[in-house]
Amino acid sequence: MRTVLIAAVVVSWPLAAAPVHVWEKREISLKAEKTYKNPYTEVDVWVDLEGPGFHKRVYGFWDGGAVFRVRVLATAPGAWRWTSGSNPRDSGLGGKSGSFPAVAWSEEEKAANICRRGFVRATPNGHAFEHADGTPCFLLGDTWWAAGTFRFRWTDDDASHSIGPEATFKDYVRFRKSQSFNSLAILAAFPSWANDGQPATLSMNDPQKTIVRSAWAQPGTASAKDMHNEGGRPFFFPGRVPGFEDVFPDVERINPAYFQHLDKKLDYLNAQGFIPFLEVARRDVSTVWKKYYPWPDSYARYIQYVFSRYQANNMLLSPIHFDTPSQSIPAREYSPAVNLAYARTGPPPFGTLVSTNSNPSSLVNFGSGEDARWLTFHQTGNQREHEFYWHHTEVFWAKPALPSVTGEPYYAGIWYKPGVENTYSAPGNSEKDNFFCRSVMYGNFLSGGLGGHIYGADGIWQASIEPQAEPKMWEAFLWKSAAEIPQFRAFVFSEGRRYQDLIPAADYILPNSNSLLRGYEGWAFCSRTQEKDLFLAYLEKDCPRVTVRSALPNAAYVARWFNPRSGEWTGAGTLRANVAGRIQIPPAPSAEDWALSLKLAP
Repeated sequence: MRTVLIAAVVVSWPLAAAPVHVWEKREISLKAEKTYKNPYTEVDVWVDLEGPGFHKRVYGFWDGGAVFRVRVLATAPGAWRWTSGSNPRDSGLGGKSGSFPAVAWSEEEKAANICRRGFVRATPNGHAFEHADGTPCFLLGDTWWAAGTFRFRWTDDDASHSIGPEATFKDYVRFRKSQSFNSLAILAAFPSWANDGQPATLSMNDPQKTIVRSAWAQPGTASAKDMHNEGGRPFFFPGRVPGFEDVFPDVERINPAYFQHLDKKLDYLNAQGFIPFLEVARRDVSTVWKKYYPWPDSYARYIQYVFSRYQANNMLLSPIHFDTPSQSIPAREYSPAVNLAYARTGPPPFGTLVSTNSNPSSLVNFGSGEDARWLTFHQTGNQREHEFYWHHTEVFWAKPALPSVTGEPYYAGIWYKPGVENTYSAPGNSEKDNFFCRSVMYGNFLSGGLGGHIYGADGIWQASIEPQAEPKMWEAFLWKSAAEIPQFRAFVFSEGRRYQDLIPAADYILPNSNSLLRGYEGWAFCSRTQEKDLFLAYLEKDCPRVTVRSALPNAAYVARWFNPRSGEWTGAGTLRANVAGRIQIPPAPSAEDWALSLKLAP
């Protein structure tokens, strides 16, 4: 029997393996000798992995039947070796070993795919991202929460389809890649989602017995959307909630087949140079999960499963999608579950950064430092208008210093209702809507969101494919607001990696606001370097003429206007600061929104 088990390991990863590249996922497959009633909850499996500068225990996961897997990678060139173990002891899972050599990617190979530059980490100053090889990393993401489901159709072939009803997951990825996107926000799993006519919110005659199945109700109805994939749903039915066994599944009986199909999409994203932001679940499952299952133990087990399954993919991870405080347990009640998962397995072994989509920010919701040691970068989102960009500035000055990402800002077309005029919504793909999207990109960035920006649009975040849906998601993919991402990227990198040194402060530019809080017009945003040799600013539509302050007294600065619609730069002359370090900026080229660069003259 021992020979058979070793052969099982050889199939996945030969003991005398060919060289693998650093930061390249490899999988060790093990087959249990014993039989378990529920391997998901009863068995822990791991390998002790050693290599240059690395010696850690790396945990694995159950993948159906008697199969367990541990996903690993090499973080540096050289010789690597591993030895497996399990709890409880199982001769099929423990005592196996192997080794492999790892080699570096060439510079040409790294240039072809940013994932080959290594996992994302914080810059030395703590405010931005870089890859393991030191290359700057600015996330430009899209919001595809349902990407793991059939709504983003998977095909094994690489056939190309136009962006329309026949478009596949791969078509959408290739399209966004052509627009400079390099990340996607995805939810790993939903608890149910079936077109069964049941309401999206099921009241159980008790505030503590409310199941929120989905905010994504079918257009024109109250029923929840179907969110399975080719492997089924992420958990098995029936569940344990009395009277709702067919609505809320048994979250302690996981369905590996669902995640096997998610694996394909996440692997494809990495192969295309995308770094996904993967959240394990959405907050609406928490009240029922906590009431009917052991909390935090059960949820910690699920976090452990997802993190272990995807720890060797180049991505960012999250233990909860906390987009609203309603329909959820309090934010800080998730931390014990994360801490328990870490107590069992440690933090992600290869340095994967962890955060959470939050409302209004992960700092507000979960704290920093000892309050949430698992947080290794921050996010803002869901309270969307320009008054809330300030949360990035609050994160910037918090200790310890962590990068900040704009998570769920204004979505193109969101909140709009035909015939209703307001200052915070507009018809999708209208000029006003496109401008609102630019405001959240440039305004959040200059307020301290130096980690990146995640775009979103109505139709896409809901994965709308129903005949009555308006808009369909393939229609929203073609909206102009996403096509302006390359211009934003050009502005961020206009001085190379210097954007990582920016210090945000609204008062660097005056006037910087008006009485409009819930909106996107008339405000200005500004950041500068500590040396005061570079200022970057953004003026919303109808912003009055501005003055920049805190410049070097009497110094000359080369001024340039940046058109965020076209990506073109226009010279604005050389401007000299007065003795107090104030610079009067010429009027903007038009009443539209404009960005500005001031660079100390040679």
